[in-house]
Amino acid sequence: MAARPTWQGYLRLSLVSCPVALYTATQRTSDVSFNMLHRQTLNRIRMIPTDPETGPVDRADIVKGYEVEKGQYVVVTEDEIDNVRLDTTRTLDIERFVDADDIDRLYWNDPYFLAPDGDMAAEAFTVIRQAMEKAGKIALGRLVMHQRERLMALEPRDRGIVAWSLRSNNEVRDADDVFSHIPALKPSAAMVEIAEKIIGQQEGPFDPSQFNDRYEDALRALIAEKQKGHGVKTVEAPREAEVIDLMEALKRSLGQGGGRRKAPARKPAAKAAAAAPKTAARKGSARKRA
Repeated sequence: MAARPTWQGYLRLSLVSCPVALYTATQRTSDVSFNMLHRQTLNRIRMIPTDPETGPVDRADIVKGYEVEKGQYVVVTEDEIDNVRLDTTRTLDIERFVDADDIDRLYWNDPYFLAPDGDMAAEAFTVIRQAMEKAGKIALGRLVMHQRERLMALEPRDRGIVAWSLRSNNEVRDADDVFSHIPALKPSAAMVEIAEKIIGQQEGPFDPSQFNDRYEDALRALIAEKQKGHGVKTVEAPREAEVIDLMEALKRSLGQGGGRRKAPARKPAAKAAAAAPKTAARKGSARKRA
């Protein structure tokens, strides 16, 4: 089944434009979701819109309102919302090009796939994509999606473009609100050096297949056991972290490969000790035969 586009419009670079479609690049189909049921009948619970004074309300009588003051609303119709149109409602206009490192990671939000909408758009789309690829920059543009104008960061990938929605400035909190309370400490150079060695032991390539949602797996295992009619054992709560000597903890972590336990290597002396009884036994048999 082909994916449905989240947004359709035009990609424009100066005077060059082409129809494009925007698709979500991620999915949440594997999430375990629970429904609300009645305890006795196990029927699904329906949420009925209710007016606190008149009771249940028909959905046809529900309108949208914006609260300007406590208990005071401005009612806005769907037609009035649709009439609020910007150029970016139907056009993703590239405004500037920046280096990827210039965009703080706090601003990166959701990824989308941007592709030409139809065979006729492929040529102009490819021209824009290859020009972006050679420039080695991130393109910035805006579009209106889900009743909000969003800043988008475009980067070429394979034959298409990955478009990241960027958070607006007022959505990102000031880090000092949290980090300013951290005391300015100066740990010993020896402890930092050991921590660096632990980091070196745990270096490796990023493999997303190794990072599945273990909580989801545990929930699915729970559901499977319940389906079979089995009881579920109560899991012991994890122990709280013990207060230990930091230097000692670092040294033990380094000895265990940075937290990953390895099988202890067998010492040569142990091999020699194990082989000694067999050698002695062979010599004793030779004497008997003599």
